[in-house]
Amino acid sequence: MTDECGASPHTVADPAPLGLLAFGMTTAILSLHNLGAYGLDSAVLSMGLLYGGMAQIVAGIFEFKRGNTFGATAFTSYGFFWLSFVAIEAGAMPGAQADAASMGAYFAVWGVMTLFMFAGTLKGAASLKIVFLSLTALFFVVAAKDLSGASGLAHAAGAIGLFCGAAAMYSGLGAVVNAQMGRAVMPL
Repeated sequence: MTDECGASPHTVADPAPLGLLAFGMTTAILSLHNLGAYGLDSAVLSMGLLYGGMAQIVAGIFEFKRGNTFGATAFTSYGFFWLSFVAIEAGAMPGAQADAASMGAYFAVWGVMTLFMFAGTLKGAASLKIVFLSLTALFFVVAAKDLSGASGLAHAAGAIGLFCGAAAMYSGLGAVVNAQMGRAVMPL
């Protein structure tokens, strides 16, 4: 069986590990910033642009090719989240600055979307449930921080984000290791 491009459906490697690692590592780097380890500098923004953004979009495109609507929607959406976040933080729109209310709404909308994506994980691997549930919490905590002005919530967001990033990295690495070993070495 071949697709419309003449390729076997098994000629495209599983893009999910790339997407999960790109998401997880970028989330961890930003979360360390939220914990006060360093500023929101070019290292954080470059990671968001090139790995969190671009690599997830690539993974999402290949999920479309594999016929995985959930993976395609998740990876391309969160890839574009990272691109938009970097654009906002880097001031890509001259003369248009984001304020706390608009950023709160931005993160709240992503929280709502992520909550619905979490519902899509309920029949899947436990590791993905953990990633999407913690990401939902992360978006809502960041939204609450921006909307309330409670700067102490940044540390909570940092802790939740580190957990979420670590869970995504575990999921991505587990998929790679399990595929290479041909058996479930890392439970997902």
